[in-house]
Amino acid sequence: MKLPLFLAAILLTALVACNDSKTSKMTENTDNNPLLVESTLPYGAPDFSKIKDEHYRPALLKGMALQNERIAAIANNNETPTFENTIIALEKSGVELERASAVFNALTEANTNDTLKVLQKELSPKFAEHADGIHLNEKLFARIKALYDKRDSLKLDAESLKLLENYYEDFVVAGANLSATDKETLKKYNSELASLETDFNQTLLEGSLAAAQTINGQKVAIVNTTQQPLLSELANRNARKQLFEASWNRTDGGAHNTNDILKRIALLRAKKAELLGFKNYAEWSLQRTMAKTPAAIAQFFKDLVPASVGKAKAEAKEIQAQIAKTGGNFTLEPYDWNFYAEQVRKAKYDLDENEIKPYFELKNALENGVFYAATKLYGITFKERKDIPVYHPDVLVYELFEEDGTPLGLFYGDFFARESKRGGAWMSNFVNQSKLLGTKPVIYNVCNYVKPAEGKPALLTYDELTTLFHEFGHALHGFFANQQYASLSGTAVARDFVEFPSQFNEHWALYPDILKNYAVHYETKQPIPQALIDKIKKASTFNEGYAFTEVLAAANLDLQWHTIPSDTIINNVSDFEKKALERTGLWVKEVPPRYRSSYFAHIFGGGYGAGYYSYQWTEMLCHDAYQWFEENGGLTRANGQRFRDLILSKGNTMDYEKMYLAFRGKAPAIEPLLKARGLK
Repeated sequence: MKLPLFLAAILLTALVACNDSKTSKMTENTDNNPLLVESTLPYGAPDFSKIKDEHYRPALLKGMALQNERIAAIANNNETPTFENTIIALEKSGVELERASAVFNALTEANTNDTLKVLQKELSPKFAEHADGIHLNEKLFARIKALYDKRDSLKLDAESLKLLENYYEDFVVAGANLSATDKETLKKYNSELASLETDFNQTLLEGSLAAAQTINGQKVAIVNTTQQPLLSELANRNARKQLFEASWNRTDGGAHNTNDILKRIALLRAKKAELLGFKNYAEWSLQRTMAKTPAAIAQFFKDLVPASVGKAKAEAKEIQAQIAKTGGNFTLEPYDWNFYAEQVRKAKYDLDENEIKPYFELKNALENGVFYAATKLYGITFKERKDIPVYHPDVLVYELFEEDGTPLGLFYGDFFARESKRGGAWMSNFVNQSKLLGTKPVIYNVCNYVKPAEGKPALLTYDELTTLFHEFGHALHGFFANQQYASLSGTAVARDFVEFPSQFNEHWALYPDILKNYAVHYETKQPIPQALIDKIKKASTFNEGYAFTEVLAAANLDLQWHTIPSDTIINNVSDFEKKALERTGLWVKEVPPRYRSSYFAHIFGGGYGAGYYSYQWTEMLCHDAYQWFEENGGLTRANGQRFRDLILSKGNTMDYEKMYLAFRGKAPAIEPLLKARGLK
């Protein structure tokens, strides 16, 4: 999810404050700084052959300084406010900062080092202050409000009107209508929150590294979920327990405790919401989403929880029976689930993940699966570029072209895990699409697949394969952006809409016409057998009670943390979690939440506070939209174009409900989601 250019440096993840470092030093030479000058590479892609660690600090400081000068000029302009001298000027004000921060943000997430970590902590307060300095500028807001109040008489085109409304709402949501005293209080809250979120992220990273375990003589890294991949393979129950507890307890007490940090974050967010006139943080945060209110999300959960938990409990009985069948005389615990679930899956479906992986070689799946599906649906084509500098040797680069050969943009794929990269998978832009600025998208996907030994193929599990399709769905949303203004372009949409295109794109992984084009054995070159495909499909709803319950539990925790009043007293995080889950029927002993609060980076170190529900919300949209495809001929060029025209190319230019209705012809239904998950 992108931010407006004028706030480009404020990350939704971890660019946050720690201390008031001496960042006023502006004497560093910035004349030839590759982060400030426009790149001469195709599409303005960052020139990583020239960018060094020492370039970031002066570039980011200079970018903020240049933007502040332009903001002052806009705010102090004696001319009557116009769309051009106020809104367009504001839209253009952060070009250099966007250029520098886009690269800085990418590397602090995907290829960080000690220098970048220190710099991130040093500059984070400046980013928070910078955002507040713009949003709480009374003269600037007065000009925006003057235009907003007479917007109906300005005769703006639809996108320009949306931009004006967007800026006005940005400022109001950020506190522009507060009194001078309350603005100062808000600044203090924002600065402290920025600091705490950075502390949470860095403490979590250190805690996860410290929690790494030695299992069977090998060091096993802790990934940022409750369950760990190796748990499905460990036959030794004590080793499973050891690994699970290392994951569960990684930042709950001890040297890397995040509990005090997250409690303070939750309470500060509640105080901020109260200051802004809302009952809780969720009410404030959800204003511009598709769901709009905490009550709508609570109702959404209410419709899902019984079916999901019921299925999970039925699955638990099957697994307990499998334990007994194999001679176990113990009660199922969370660290047993994946090991015995894998046995049940093999028994029921005769499906072994190692039997699947040889057919899903990474680069082949990317080029002949993911890219091929995009060609069939949207007509675009791809060409690998080995002449574009990258930030790490493992990164692949492709140029994209429209059906008629028109250049579309650049795609970077960074797929392998490393210690300098945070966990998970994500998409973002180095360059945003904008007709106003004359820019085309430069987009990257980041994943964390295990890098194979030298000379060996990178073979994917089925889950990893769907992640490949998922992240490229985000990329398509960015590539098909067709906006005048970068602030409204591509993935600059609400959290409960941004995951819709990505989850929708997962459907093509097993689509017959796509599958037969890429699923070949990396050694024999034989196509994947139909019998194996049938097994995958039959097994697709296996363990879905567990899988959906764990994410619903995490989403519920998020909502519970962000609907507390500002005077709430929280003594114990674990007690809060248990009560929060019990209230909504999601306390299932064998099914812990996918993320415990103490390592829930999405909500306490990222931009998903009161927003984790969006994964399930957009899953409803994606399955409902796919049902439309099934009803209208499936994967066809015409259907792809319709989806591109009515969804992928719209950015944030219209109301999300109306956008979806224009495509689907009706409001989204929850039944396709329940059916896809095997819950109905």
